[in-house]
Amino acid sequence: MKKLAIVIILLSLIPLLIVTVKSIKLEQNCTGNLERASNANTIETAIEELNYSIGYLEENKLTTGYTSVFYRTPDEDISFFYKNLVDSRDELMKVDSTTTQLERTNLLMKLRETLTHNDGENGTSVTYPDGLSRYPNNGMWMFFVTLSLLCIIGFGLVIFIDIV
Repeated sequence: MKKLAIVIILLSLIPLLIVTVKSIKLEQNCTGNLERASNANTIETAIEELNYSIGYLEENKLTTGYTSVFYRTPDEDISFFYKNLVDSRDELMKVDSTTTQLERTNLLMKLRETLTHNDGENGTSVTYPDGLSRYPNNGMWMFFVTLSLLCIIGFGLVIFIDIV
């Protein structure tokens, strides 16, 4: 029974590992670039980083929908998030040689305010819909992660009781 419990616990780690990898992939290909865009010192750099993130979202069909499982809330609206990024990039692309340095700085400050929010003690974080890395299968991943955690706890107790 103990060996079976260990095997089940190890198998239960797979969904947790997959969700973690999906989150890292989103950070590497999208949210990390959004943070770089928010920190950019030039319009050109900000546009480049936004283009990379927008391209990733489009390539992975992360442009519409909600990340929520049970009910919809505004902070989980992918369409708003995506449109906001595209609109921000389009506004930056209107900058030309007649745009003053003050206007450029104001645009970069506005972009930073659009892309980030203050987390209080944790500092500034990129704003994006929670669960974006698991979209469109958020319900499935919630089920598998919950099942995995229950298996780990349940079979962990079996092993613990068997040891004691």
